[in-house]
Amino acid sequence: MKPTQNTAAGPSDSKPSGTFLQLSRYDNNGYSPGRGILVRAAWYVLSLAMFESGWCPLSRLKVAILRLFGARMGTGVVIKPHVRIKYPWLLEIGDHAWIGQEAWIDNLAPVRIGSNVCVSQRVYLCTGSHDHRKRTFDLITAPITIDDGVWLAAGSIVLGGVRIGANSVVCAGAVIRKDVPVDTITWGSGSRQRETSEHDVHAKVPAIAESIRSTADSPDQAGASQALSGQ
Repeated sequence: MKPTQNTAAGPSDSKPSGTFLQLSRYDNNGYSPGRGILVRAAWYVLSLAMFESGWCPLSRLKVAILRLFGARMGTGVVIKPHVRIKYPWLLEIGDHAWIGQEAWIDNLAPVRIGSNVCVSQRVYLCTGSHDHRKRTFDLITAPITIDDGVWLAAGSIVLGGVRIGANSVVCAGAVIRKDVPVDTITWGSGSRQRETSEHDVHAKVPAIAESIRSTADSPDQAGASQALSGQ
């Protein structure tokens, strides 16, 4: 018996013949990175060797290199291994700030990090996006500002155009799309926020975490309480 051939239309048959996005037409010539190709190439090599590779544990040396490339750096800045920084000349970091392991500062636009800020492991500061309404997928950039005394907990993401107010806490894994007021703890998509009347919001973290835990009605809220109470 000869094998029969299935002539029914499969998923591939129902696909449109073309797509809305035409990435071959993408053109970012209107964007200026702020330095020429030679400076960017030199930074690329030094970034791989001294920052992303992880073999150099010396924060002072890394801070000196960033200053050499135009970054505005405060005193007492700690930079852990495997940190990625797109363009140091678009970066400002205040005094006694910590940049955690595998943090990624993707600063196509200026990023300002204030004093006494803790940027924990694998935090992503993303200043770039694309206009999905255009077939050419045009590049969009917007700055990020992290004010003094902020804690960005592990794995959180801050998108372009956002300002995190002073003394605020962004919980682990949160995605921040809009500004966060001062003295605020935020989690999840960033729409869940709890403000405090104290300037020392960090001192209130355990109490707020217990309050969230006692009223948790979703996995997201329960995760927020864990993120708040963690060190």
